[in-house]
Amino acid sequence: MITSFLHRAVMQGIPLLFGSTGEIITEKSGNLNLGIPGIMYVGGISGVIGAFLYENSLVDKSNPNAFLIIAIPLLACLLGSLLMGLIYSFLTTTLRANQNVTGLALTTFGIGFGNFFGGSLITLVKTDVPSITLSLTSKYFAKTLPFADKCGWFGEVFLSYSFLAYFAILTAIVVGFMLKRTRTGLNLRAVGESPATADAAGISVTKYKYAATCIGSMIAGLGGLYYVMDYASGVWSNDAFGDRGWLAIALVIFTVWRPNIGILGSILFGGLYIVHNYLNNLIPMNMSTQELIKMAPYVVTVIVLIAISMRKKRETQPPASLGLAYFREDR
Repeated sequence: MITSFLHRAVMQGIPLLFGSTGEIITEKSGNLNLGIPGIMYVGGISGVIGAFLYENSLVDKSNPNAFLIIAIPLLACLLGSLLMGLIYSFLTTTLRANQNVTGLALTTFGIGFGNFFGGSLITLVKTDVPSITLSLTSKYFAKTLPFADKCGWFGEVFLSYSFLAYFAILTAIVVGFMLKRTRTGLNLRAVGESPATADAAGISVTKYKYAATCIGSMIAGLGGLYYVMDYASGVWSNDAFGDRGWLAIALVIFTVWRPNIGILGSILFGGLYIVHNYLNNLIPMNMSTQELIKMAPYVVTVIVLIAISMRKKRETQPPASLGLAYFREDR
């Protein structure tokens, strides 16, 4: 039971890790992107559209091209997420629109976009249930290491995940190293702390804000793709993504803007998100009690937020210019 719980906690946490890593990159540039839930949703439905078009183009569905069946949904997901990042960047960096309002608008738009095209695909296949299943594509995305089954509990806990799960962990490690140990990371943090100072030092504030937001959006979008193709076994249902996008934003605060801590944080959040299912097997609970337990990730985030606010250490605080538009003429 413990092994099964840990395995599901990791799988539940991978979308949160993608989302939080992407949001950390974005926030380090000073952009507060509350559109992450919508971007993850668009990333998921874009990958579904790509997979749907490819699967329906196959004459022989028993022998698809292994490269294309992965590459097409992956590229579609990255493209959809990139467009969302570009929209946010144009509105907040170029037009200097309010970042909070823009992010919330993107979330609303992204969910509506996903539900519209998801509903359209469901109508096209004329299914009896309100969902669409891409089991052929999911089979390739969900492939695990071939020797995982031979390693007992160790294989199930550490080795039985798809390539996107390991890519999420690798991405968090690389992003953490980049932010702390490279000149690009230093410039990015400078833009987030004081864009006027960075601008005076010859750093292109606009370039870094655009790049960080777009790259962060693409990484976050992969969380939506992972959820659909691996966690949900290729099944798309409108509004099935839940509040994972908001949990990803909460995870950013929980990890105090450090992607490497996000690896363990995502597993913790993933475990807290599903722990009510396992507790219910031990102690039967009604629906109200289960919903209260599902609040645990947010309660933990609030506690962490209070703790870091009381400590008042600069390294645990958000970028100084987070959420603020930069007006170069006021420099």
